[in-house]
Amino acid sequence: PCDLAEIRALADRYGFFVIEDACHSLGATYRGEPVGTGRYADITVTSFHPVKLITTGEGGMALTNDPDLAARMRRLRSHGITRNPDEMENEPHGPWYYEQIELGWNYRMTDIQAALGLSQVRRLEEFVARRRALAARYEDLLEGFPLTSLTQRSGRKPAWHLYVVRLDLKAIAPKTRSDIFEALRATGIGVQVHYNPVHLQPWYRKLGFREGMFPEAECYYEEAISLPIYPDLSYEDQERVVTALREAIA
Repeated sequence: PCDLAEIRALADRYGFFVIEDACHSLGATYRGEPVGTGRYADITVTSFHPVKLITTGEGGMALTNDPDLAARMRRLRSHGITRNPDEMENEPHGPWYYEQIELGWNYRMTDIQAALGLSQVRRLEEFVARRRALAARYEDLLEGFPLTSLTQRSGRKPAWHLYVVRLDLKAIAPKTRSDIFEALRATGIGVQVHYNPVHLQPWYRKLGFREGMFPEAECYYEEAISLPIYPDLSYEDQERVVTALREAIA
């Protein structure tokens, strides 16, 4: 979780809404409370993509404590249609009557997806606990490697959707991150890079963004590599990842 209290203080001062992207942090805590309680954000958005903490196959959920926002999001997910007479411009013609009072979309979750999601929610704490155990074990196993792991700030407990390390490129020279990536993939280890800098995507380049404008993001991108972490990852396989990484660097 990011600096939610500081962001909320700015929102209260300047009068803007806070929409919290928690797609990687379902199950994480901030100042002792679960992400998504609504204490700091007007809306919190999470993801149920297949690789996230829990899944419904695709899609996600928007959480809010504001009844007006909740009502509008319910309308927008179903074409902007309401069956609430209090929201209609005309008298209902009968119990079948509805009105489209704004332009929405078809963002409804299927019953099958919802059933899968409910079964997954019951296992969220179990999944997060296992990820935290694996992350702590990575910290021990990778001690002394020419890399740094992401900082865990005080007052926060991550859900460890990803386990990202940053390679010390000077220490592993002349090898590069790409060399390490390819060596690990060649052994069947599904490493990944998360993520490409947004400002260097073609759409943003068209808006005038270029290399050098966000040097920290670009530096991170050159160094980052995500190691496998998921609830069913065994300690034996985790040790195989670390051994392969050691050999790739050496």
